[in-house]
Amino acid sequence: MKRVIGIGGIFFKAKNPKTLAKWYEKHLGVPIDESYGGFSFRWDDEAQRPEKGYTIWSPFKEDTEYIKPSDKDYMFNFIVDDLEALLEALQSEGVQQVDELVNSEFGKFAWIMDPEDNKVELWEPKD
Repeated sequence: MKRVIGIGGIFFKAKNPKTLAKWYEKHLGVPIDESYGGFSFRWDDEAQRPEKGYTIWSPFKEDTEYIKPSDKDYMFNFIVDDLEALLEALQSEGVQQVDELVNSEFGKFAWIMDPEDNKVELWEPKD
């Protein structure tokens, strides 16, 4: 019997869900479906599926500093195509970047804050 075979969604509370969804649509290009206020990333749709990357599920220690400066208990990670170009666009749009871009064995990483103080990790996987 198969049990868990993937991540089915990310659900979280927001002070103003519609406004926050519009922010993600404007700044990160997440095309919000007005019928339910979210978006379905389709891994079986070649036009939508990233060519590289994977989905990670990982609990962190309760006292981790990794999610700071957010005081939330979670962090979103989005796969991006061209991190440096996206960071330039976000800077011109007034989006707050946290820390410097990091180049690692897994690819490039950078972090931003959304309007409700959620830390968002942007990841450009290595080829």
